[in-house]
Amino acid sequence: MLDYQEFLKEILIDEQTLQERISQLGTQISSDYSQKSLHLVCILRGGVLFLTDLMRQISIPHTIDFMAISSYGAGSRQSSGQVRLTMDLKDDIGGRDVLLVEDIVDSGHTLSSVLELLTLRKPASLKVCSLLDKFERREVDVPIDYCGFQIPDAFVFGFGLDLDEYYRDLPFIGIVNTERFQPPE
Repeated sequence: MLDYQEFLKEILIDEQTLQERISQLGTQISSDYSQKSLHLVCILRGGVLFLTDLMRQISIPHTIDFMAISSYGAGSRQSSGQVRLTMDLKDDIGGRDVLLVEDIVDSGHTLSSVLELLTLRKPASLKVCSLLDKFERREVDVPIDYCGFQIPDAFVFGFGLDLDEYYRDLPFIGIVNTERFQPPE
């Protein structure tokens, strides 16, 4: 894989803007859950950077857990629509106030399936916090209670989102130059 700059069309959201918005989300979540016991559930792998920074901005005690879902193929820009649980939660969420932490909501199919699965486990409450919302691609109506940014329908990477499994570590969200990067079929 070459240097990410080969594939970067433009920086959509810079590091400072990301961190300012994550701080605002943390403040709002802390206020909304001030009298509750908050349990954060992160969808791996894309949500990890967002979760880590968000946790530092949440001023109330909270716990975390992880689950992994597969709905994209390697290098794919679109969900296959078939959601597969590849790693389940370690903790029981029954009776708990759960905030699902997601990197991006696109068509809504994956999030809808995850919410359906988690609802069956009878949490006291279940809300969604997504860093990015690609609203114009929505095919399934899903709730996003806390949204970092609404973004255009563009192929994005960085800050947890991968480009064929690379560049999750970038401190910004960039738009892929699709003339230079063609995902494998």
